Amino acid sequence: MHVHSYEKIWLALGLGLILLLIGSVTYGAVGPGVSMVAADQPTVDPTALDEDDRFAEPRVEQVGENEYEAYVVAFQFGFEPDPIVLPANSTVTFMVTSRDVTHGFEVVGTNANTMVIPGEVSTLTVETGGPTEYGVICNEYCGAAHHGMEGSIEVVPQEEFEESAGGSSDGDGSGGDQ
Repeated sequence: MHVHSYEKIWLALGLGLILLLIGSVTYGAVGPGVSMVAADQPTVDPTALDEDDRFAEPRVEQVGENEYEAYVVAFQFGFEPDPIVLPANSTVTFMVTSRDVTHGFEVVGTNANTMVIPGEVSTLTVETGGPTEYGVICNEYCGAAHHGMEGSIEVVPQEEFEESAGGSSDGDGSGGDQ
């Protein structure tokens, strides 16, 4: 059987495209920067978040020099705290969980994006730049008012963050805005 040279070229191109598609899907699933919910984080009881030290009072706290952890709870149809106030020029690790259904946590205009599953703690580390404001949206359908589920992140100068973080330097225990 004789196969024309043009047919051989088209067969090779077709096979090459199939392999390219399979390779790109595989790379997208296991490539760098892609991970599922962190297995090293302990699970939480989504019905008892008020009893969990990390999520009983959603907040941003300093854990090192220019390093912070933000504890965020997603619920139908919002995020707590809102707004999330962060210091400029710092590294922030978001610890996000849900108390009811699966949600998304996407910082609009960035590549910060994670799925938030009840009982699991999603971890996401970002570096903030100068003062600005970001929107936060839920990108996983979570119910009838999903389209309105949004929050905000305010990146403020360090001095302003310290003032809003509760006046820990003046010892009044007021707790600030959060």
